[in-house]
Parts: sequence; C-alpha cells; structure tokens
Amino acid sequence: MKTLHPLHPSALKKPSGYTHGILVTGGRTLYIAGQTAASLGEIPSDDFVDQFDRALAAVLEVVRVAGGKPADLTTFTIFVKSVDEYLGSLQPLGERYRRRMGSHYPCMALLEISRFVNPKAKVEIQAIAVLDD
Repeated sequence: MKTLHPLHPSALKKPSGYTHGILVTGGRTLYIAGQTAASLGEIPSDDFVDQFDRALAAVLEVVRVAGGKPADLTTFTIFVKSVDEYLGSLQPLGERYRRRMGSHYPCMALLEISRFVNPKAKVEIQAIAVLDD
C-alpha cells in the first residue's frame, strides 16, 4: 500500500495550485508520456483551455488503465506554447482542472517551448503517478 506525504517546507513560499514535494512510500511508479489534445484524436479546437482539458483527460486515461485515480498523480510537467496564454486562462483552467482532479495538486513545473511535433498543439502534459501495489 502506498502513502503520499505532501511536503511544504517552512523556508519556502506557500504554494498555490501545486505541492513543493511529495514523499512516497510503497506503491508502483507509472511514468506517463507527454499527452496533447491530439492523444484523443484530431485536435478539434484552437482553444487553449479545451486543449489543456483534453491533454489532462489523456493523462488520466493512462492512469485509469493502469488501475489508478487522479489522486495517484505525483508530478506534472506542463509544456505550453505561450505562458501568456496560460496566465490569461487561469480561471477557466482552474475550473477544468478541479473538475478532473478535485483538490489534488501534484508537484508541477510549467515550461514555455517554441513548438510541438503537432503544429496545432498548444499544451502537452507529462506526468508521474504512484499506484497502490
């Protein structure tokens, strides 16, 4: 049986929307390749929030097939084409995120990159989850 211990060192600024660290004891580790909206088929929309939601859905589908749930996710690396577009979408992104993830916030990193393999993609999410034995 796994146990997740969120870490919030007092020397670090209180995080908002992520966790500084998660110490895991027990469990099996699942590594999830970068998922874009195209992971579920054609990218149907140029909308950043829709693409984020579809990429997150694809990550969660890999977790589900492995026997896990959203709360098993420990790390997200989010790649975006535009940090400005990400920051300008925080409210609707948060709503979509909470619909899928509830109040669970893994460790996260956000990186702006110049392009994706699929030129229509605006966001890609890579993740790690720890599942029960």
